[in-house]
Amino acid sequence: MRIMALVLLFGIVPMAALAQTQPSPPVGCTSEQSRQFDFWVGAWDVYAANNMEVKVADSLIENLYSGCAIRENWMPLRGTGGGSLNAYIPTQQKWRQTWADSSGSYVDFEGSFQGGKMVLQGIWPQAGKPNQITRMTYSKLENGSVRQRGETSDDGGNSWQMSFVFIYVPKISRH
Repeated sequence: MRIMALVLLFGIVPMAALAQTQPSPPVGCTSEQSRQFDFWVGAWDVYAANNMEVKVADSLIENLYSGCAIRENWMPLRGTGGGSLNAYIPTQQKWRQTWADSSGSYVDFEGSFQGGKMVLQGIWPQAGKPNQITRMTYSKLENGSVRQRGETSDDGGNSWQMSFVFIYVPKISRH
């Protein structure tokens, strides 16, 4: 019995002391800037803005790593699936998005929250257009949906051509 008491005393007490000296877990990314893109987080049905009758994709946008990253999983009904990892970089005061998809495309976007919209730009090489700039603009709509507008420029950003406009509509809970 005395041995058991000694084991408890010398085994559990030091472990309890060790637990008390462990640093607190990080609080995550709680700054106002780190929360600017949270309006995009959710499970979405995605439609082309010019035809809201036809769904083009499902998209799951998740807040991860104590709010320090946002992950997109783009699941089109036809075509190439892909995803992105998004984060606010405080030292640069910019947002970064890295996109990769099943066609082998990979794009690094960077940008900022401007006038209530997230605006990101990156070089997305296309056949015959190795320096094509792509700009994505995300905006929260009054009804809770999100608009994503994609534009391209072949002249260094002097002029822009609309590529697509998607509307992300919150999925209806099926419980």
